[in-house]
Amino acid sequence: MASLKDRLRALPTAALSGMRRGIEKESLRSRADGSLAATPHPAALGSALTHPHITTDYSESQLELITGAHLDIEACLEQLTQIHQFVYRSIGDEMLWVGSMPCGLPADENIPIGVYGTSNVARAKSVYRMGLGHRYGRRMQTISGIHYNWSLPGLSNEDYFGLIRNFRRHSFLLLYLFGASPAVCGSFVAGREHGLQPLAGGTLYLPHATSLRMGRLGYQSDAQASLAVSYNSLQSYGASLQDALTQPYPAYEAIGIRNPGGEYNQLATSLLQIENEFYGTIRPKRVIFPGERPLHALRERGVEYVEVRCMDLDPFVPVGIAAPTMRFIDLFLLHCLLSDSPPDTPQEIAALGRNQHRVAAQGREPGLKLERGEREVTLVEWGAQLIDELEPLAEAVDAALGGRLYRDARSAAARALSQADSLPSARVLATMARDFDSSYVRFTRAQSVQTRNTLLALPWTAALQQQFEAMAEASVQEQRRIESLDSLPFEIYRQEYLNPRRLGL
Repeated sequence: MASLKDRLRALPTAALSGMRRGIEKESLRSRADGSLAATPHPAALGSALTHPHITTDYSESQLELITGAHLDIEACLEQLTQIHQFVYRSIGDEMLWVGSMPCGLPADENIPIGVYGTSNVARAKSVYRMGLGHRYGRRMQTISGIHYNWSLPGLSNEDYFGLIRNFRRHSFLLLYLFGASPAVCGSFVAGREHGLQPLAGGTLYLPHATSLRMGRLGYQSDAQASLAVSYNSLQSYGASLQDALTQPYPAYEAIGIRNPGGEYNQLATSLLQIENEFYGTIRPKRVIFPGERPLHALRERGVEYVEVRCMDLDPFVPVGIAAPTMRFIDLFLLHCLLSDSPPDTPQEIAALGRNQHRVAAQGREPGLKLERGEREVTLVEWGAQLIDELEPLAEAVDAALGGRLYRDARSAAARALSQADSLPSARVLATMARDFDSSYVRFTRAQSVQTRNTLLALPWTAALQQQFEAMAEASVQEQRRIESLDSLPFEIYRQEYLNPRRLGL
């Protein structure tokens, strides 16, 4: 059996310099007082349906900022920064909430869902979001994070699924090192059981939490917990999703497609309305053609990249993620790719879920143990082993790209592993306690104001402004074109889009 170093040596030299990454960053728009902005998607930003870099996620008040795929981390961050700069020049007195857990929220039904226009594809996006609200509540959907899209040239479907299996085994380390959501505003859990402890100012928290976003209060679903999705192959993954997308689910059948007034409640009564509803820490992805189902694209043309979904927004970094963090994720994904990756089992999948919840809620607890096969091992011991194994990978990437930035990123993670007080989740709680009477909203509001001021103070040229304005205008024209071409009644469009034959086989 080949070792990690053997597999690293076997990689073509050009592979490491061909590594690509892109970022999708979600942020709520908030008012100056730290409450959710109820305004429509700002017209100056263009069309949320068709703009290539600025859209909305679940809520009309939740921006999603999207970079292209970049060979260079600094170029990726430069593009993300410029998108932020344009956004801040377009949203008036509002600001982007820099925490993953939401700002002060209104009653659930008053959280606005995304609006995308009058076309069938636009209506489907809104109806899907209406369904999410009925199924999980709108509050859960206002959680924000960073999605990290990553690819390496020349990989097969088997390579990517081996990477995904190992990522799921080891992603506890990313939650521990980079989790930054140990506290929430009480409005997020109003009226439901939460198991959190009170702090001041309506704040709730857990003392050793790393990422409440990735724990039981975050992107979780009792219904989806019944899905033991296998990542052993594209075939097994596709079969798991196919069932969830096509088999009626009694609780969702009870909601119905439409309400008695004829308005749509959801797109479908299956366990998943569409593929994107499946929550996971990582997804295999493929760029789709217009109107194509994502599962069809994967089955027809294979995995193109992976989408890492477990990264919190870093409230101490203006654009939510820093270059050393990105370099560490690159190394981590290379390790997942090049290490042995035995098939997963339902028993292992269940244990990984328990590990995730344990690290999210109590990751910084001294001596915390995780399940590893038939035994338990401390998080710090397991994490140290993984970080040690990244050393030859860091050396190889630095050799391919020049410099020593990847070795520095690995060394910083090694230090952070043994210094729990230096972790973002600990820094959030310490800063809240020191400067903001332990109030999550006051802390995050202050960080959001500081971030806004920092980004508005950066150089900005008339040429960049003109470029972004032209992009916004082009997106509006494209939305109008799509709307002018629609001819099908929405119900026929919905049925046709959801037809199982469109999922491919």
